[in-house]
Amino acid sequence: VPILKMRTVIKGDEKFNCIKLASIMAKVTRDRYMVKLHEAYPDYGFKKHKGYGTEYHIKAVKKYGYSDVHRRSFKVKGAQSII
Repeated sequence: VPILKMRTVIKGDEKFNCIKLASIMAKVTRDRYMVKLHEAYPDYGFKKHKGYGTEYHIKAVKKYGYSDVHRRSFKVKGAQSII
C-alpha cells in the first residue's frame, strides 16, 4: 500500500472543486443509505432525519432504544444502554 501525502485544508470545499464534489457524493451516498435503513427500521425515521440527532430521532431512541445500526458512541440521555 503506497503512503500518500496528505494535508488538511480548512474550508477545502470552498477552495477546491474535487473536495466539493467528494463532499457532495459522500452526503448523497449516506442519505441513500439512511433511506434503506428506514425500510428496515421505520420506527426511527431515518428517512426523515438521515441519522442526525434531531428531536424526532432522539424521541425515537428514547421510545424504542438503540437499534443494531446505531453507532456505539451515539448516546441519548434517558435511552436504554447499548450494552
